[in-house]
Amino acid sequence: MMSLLWGIAAGLESMTVNSVKYDWKINPKIELFAQARDCLLPMGITSENVAHRFGVTRQEQDQAAVESHRRAGAAAAAGKFKEEIIPIATKIVDPKTGEEKQIIVSADDGIRPDTSLSVLTKLKPAFSKDGSTTAGNASQVSDGAGAVLLMRRDVALQKGLPILGIFRSFAAVGVDPAVMGVGPAVAIPAAVKAAGLQIDDIDLFEINEAFASQYVHCCKKLDLDPEKVNVNGGAIALGHPLGATGARCVSTLLNEMKRRGKDSRFGVISMCIGSGMGAAAVFERGDAVDQLSNAKSIQSINLLSKDVL
Repeated sequence: MMSLLWGIAAGLESMTVNSVKYDWKINPKIELFAQARDCLLPMGITSENVAHRFGVTRQEQDQAAVESHRRAGAAAAAGKFKEEIIPIATKIVDPKTGEEKQIIVSADDGIRPDTSLSVLTKLKPAFSKDGSTTAGNASQVSDGAGAVLLMRRDVALQKGLPILGIFRSFAAVGVDPAVMGVGPAVAIPAAVKAAGLQIDDIDLFEINEAFASQYVHCCKKLDLDPEKVNVNGGAIALGHPLGATGARCVSTLLNEMKRRGKDSRFGVISMCIGSGMGAAAVFERGDAVDQLSNAKSIQSINLLSKDVL
């Protein structure tokens, strides 16, 4: 078996240009299978499906959005994101004057800490006339990039690098593509079990907020303490550039665990994935173990993809 010394995982997304339409050619046989056909559903419709199937109300979704912005605003004001954001110099064109100017991007610009239920309730459904998913309770159209460095402990120590966290386990599961947003509710228990832990052992959770409907459902399904989940806001406030979400969640989680010290030993990140998947990973705070690590020997666990319903 090959031993990984170190590796980099990175991704980016420019969702502001994702609206460009391509002439996709779909195999007509997909129409013969309902779940295969459901893989082609627009993500907004899957959000409506989750809300309808699991009884997530419009008020619950709007309240989750308000809380995401409130927490993100407080975290930004406290300077918490400075440790995980690298300032980038770029150029923009003023749409009014056409003048090009250079700027430094050092903060997420979608946070609206002053938003309220009274504001969000006025927004119309975005995907279905009688739906509950709006531009205010869903993740934003945003651009972003992220990267993480994974390294064997002895190599990191030799190089004098700080160890923010220990990668304990990972799980990917399959769910009904029509309600793909429920993925974290299935993936999190699988990843936690693979780490030899219980849900109650987890101190912090970072769950993607693709849509408030799926975020609310996953938290309710797992009976998570709201004070442990997305404590610095989530994608509704920060944005959800798809290719960068995993790295962003890891960075936000590990830096918050570092700040909390002994009060936070284990953390989980998780996200839903279009076409019917969920993924989750368990991390341990970097200074919570000795140099030899305290990795446990876990009995074989069947983590094959399984349907949520």
